[in-house]
Amino acid sequence: MRRRRECEACARRFTTFESLETPVLLVVKRDGGREPFDREKVLAGMLAACHKRPVSLAELRAAAERIERDLSDQSDGEVGTTDVGDRVMDELSKLDPVAFVRFASVYQSFEGPEQFKAIVRNLAPRRLDKQSEARVR
Repeated sequence: MRRRRECEACARRFTTFESLETPVLLVVKRDGGREPFDREKVLAGMLAACHKRPVSLAELRAAAERIERDLSDQSDGEVGTTDVGDRVMDELSKLDPVAFVRFASVYQSFEGPEQFKAIVRNLAPRRLDKQSEARVR
């Protein structure tokens, strides 16, 4: 919030800025270290997964915002990296199945084609359920 004020002693006008203080969401790394949640870092990972895919930047920004909001609502100020990664995978599965598989392959450190097959098998029923829900509406 921006406010124009006036000094009572000298009558000079000046501007002050106020902002809402939000609690800091910390991400607990695998090595036990902690760092502030960075929405731009999440967005960068999602952008990499969606490279040359038909997903707009606006959709990815909205997803990153949902991830941050959900993690903040469901935690006591700290979340693990697995919680962040799982939320990203959930959002990408809704946006684009190829981006989801790309992200999952890096996030879960796939080592062979069997892991790709397994995740695609699990994704297929989920996509069919969502498509049938959309038809009912």
